[in-house]
Amino acid sequence: MILDHEIKLDFSDVLIRPKRSTLESRSQVKLERVFKTLHGAEFSGVPIIAANMATGTFEMLDVFSQEKMFVAIAKHNNKKWLEIFSKENISLYPWGRMLNYGFYTIGMSDQELQELIQFKQHLIKIGYKYDIKICIDIANGYTQRFASFVSKVRKEFPENVIIAGNVATPEMVQELVIAGADYCKIGLGPGAMCSTRLKTGAGYPQISAAIECSDAAHGLGAGIVLDGGMRSPGDVAKAFVANSDMVMIGGMFSGTDEQEGDIVEKSFESNELEWDNGVYKKKTITKQYKVFYGMSSEYAQEKHMSGMKNYRTSEGRVEEVEYKGPVQNVIDDLLGGLRSAGTYIGANSIKNFGKCGTLIRVNRQHDRF
Repeated sequence: MILDHEIKLDFSDVLIRPKRSTLESRSQVKLERVFKTLHGAEFSGVPIIAANMATGTFEMLDVFSQEKMFVAIAKHNNKKWLEIFSKENISLYPWGRMLNYGFYTIGMSDQELQELIQFKQHLIKIGYKYDIKICIDIANGYTQRFASFVSKVRKEFPENVIIAGNVATPEMVQELVIAGADYCKIGLGPGAMCSTRLKTGAGYPQISAAIECSDAAHGLGAGIVLDGGMRSPGDVAKAFVANSDMVMIGGMFSGTDEQEGDIVEKSFESNELEWDNGVYKKKTITKQYKVFYGMSSEYAQEKHMSGMKNYRTSEGRVEEVEYKGPVQNVIDDLLGGLRSAGTYIGANSIKNFGKCGTLIRVNRQHDRF
């Protein structure tokens, strides 16, 4: 047994130190950037990806693509790729824009890879020239089989952008990059709906993971996508200061119209009193919610994967998230927070957050701010 005594940091352990800036307005902070990948084609956009959970829908992609943001479509929605990208639909809607900002998600199975290859052949057949962006997503990327699978996907798609994960340490980032990944997805257990740390004890604080893994990836000409743990726009800003190239977010975009799932209503008594027919009674409040769940939860396995296998345990939670309305409201708040963060550190581009920003270690803040 080895004990590493070095303290590792999470979002609540750090703040961004403000510094003098020449920026006069938040509008001067550019959020779109260009990505020059190690293997795939160059692309551009705002470096925020909606996670391949219940937030990984084509409805989400429709909104995100208009903001030049990205969505990793959930695996259980993959059949819709063929439905949407047909000869008939090409003339009806700017699907090319959506393909530019959508990631096709697969796990680590040959069947899913074959379906992706078929989709590529379908696009070629109907004359589409847009590149497919690929997200290879499994909960535990620490197996040699995973690195071998990434290599197999790279051989089939030599010029496409590939994100692979999840891992959280530099040595595995290097192995995945060597295997063919352009970006490694970083995060073990930090997500709002993830219980991996509770069920297995394994994990790594996200700020330290971002700093260490980005150093490993950048040294090889690749990058990282920090996945999970961000609860506010300030956390996202910290992720970019910690040298993340992109971030993947689920919980912040949950409870919106574009998240899959029905809206449910619940009524309950509050402590507030109201006058009713001559007496004071507790006021009844009705709220709306949407079910949000981790993809490794028993709920997700039953809903999308024909049930939980008896050799594994649920590593995800299920919650009713308060209904938020259109996701555009969340996007506006997030992008506004990032622009404001740029003015506090003198960064006129989100690409420069890591160069201009400094993180300071503080006493753990929890949710006080």
